Amino acid sequence: MKILHTADWHVGKVLKGRPRMDEHRAVLGELVERVWHEDVDMVIVAGDLFDTSSPTPEAQSLVMRTLLDLHEQGERDVVVLAGNHDNAHLFDAYRPVLGALGIHVVGTFRRPDQGGALEIQARSGEDVRLAVLPFLSQRYVVRAAEALGGTAAEHNRLYADRFAQLTAALTKGFAGGTVNLVTSHGTMPGGAFGGGEREAQSIFSYYFEPTAFPVSTQYAALGHLHRRQQIPGPCPIWYSGSPIAVDFGEENNTPGALLIDVEPDRPARVTEVMLARAVQLKTVHGTLEELSALPDDGAWLRVIVEEKPRAGLAELVREILPNALDVRVDERFRPVSATRAKGTTPGAARSPRELFRDYLSATGKDDDRVTSLFDRLYDEETN
Repeated sequence: MKILHTADWHVGKVLKGRPRMDEHRAVLGELVERVWHEDVDMVIVAGDLFDTSSPTPEAQSLVMRTLLDLHEQGERDVVVLAGNHDNAHLFDAYRPVLGALGIHVVGTFRRPDQGGALEIQARSGEDVRLAVLPFLSQRYVVRAAEALGGTAAEHNRLYADRFAQLTAALTKGFAGGTVNLVTSHGTMPGGAFGGGEREAQSIFSYYFEPTAFPVSTQYAALGHLHRRQQIPGPCPIWYSGSPIAVDFGEENNTPGALLIDVEPDRPARVTEVMLARAVQLKTVHGTLEELSALPDDGAWLRVIVEEKPRAGLAELVREILPNALDVRVDERFRPVSATRAKGTTPGAARSPRELFRDYLSATGKDDDRVTSLFDRLYDEETN
């Protein structure tokens, strides 16, 4: 049978004040066309369909229309699970209506006999066993009493152990002669971040191990990390990546999805599917003269100006490059505070990173993990 694995659509995303709904319409339309062209038997959407837990009516309309187009009036099975950006309870509210149409939706964790372990006969004839684990919050997986004590490493171990226990319960029905699949949304150690993931739900206590998936699994379809990649493990484990670059930290990612060929008792064969309709994100550097010589290729731009700052500089850049969403001055050209230069006020021009590290040091709370989390959150807010 053939499966299309996709995730991390982030419909409703706004980049530096610029709505991207038209891009999402284009790229999801391209995804539907590829599904029809390849004539796949099943589509798995592994979470983060929306960018926020309160999606607009326009965002919901586009997602619903896309799911219906993928399902194509019963021509193929479609399985959808909630990611950390999604509202799991909203997904559960969709479940009865979409379920009546033949689209499988899982918002919150479900027991095997209540929709967590699907048994499907593919139109190609194979019997499919599919374990579905939507994003699991730390609060859900680790009991409150346990979360009050212990270290971050102990919490991580608890989360990973509980995730493995839940996975074992959902995969208990895996057998020879069936196509055995797992889909989930979360972080695996060793995975490369794409740039736009929500870091606070990607590190420390949110890791789970590849060994959670039994060797009888033909394919594990994951969402959350936006860079398409395979994770070493006892079975084929893949992140599909996002079909659209969510922010400038992902400008080097290749948007796409994964096409899976699988049959009972054999590991899946995986082919990357490229999608080209999303607008490219690019970072460009230069003086105003150099920037004015750049060709207009339609990309959204982050512009690093290699000149001294002055009033109206950003407006001049946007006159030259109308697609400039983010304009900043190269740090080499930023003025240094005179008081800092004289050494009279050491903290006057220090960066937020430096100030945070100074605070941790002064309070005796130095911790590389905390500074790493701060750096990632700071990058998310400023990039």
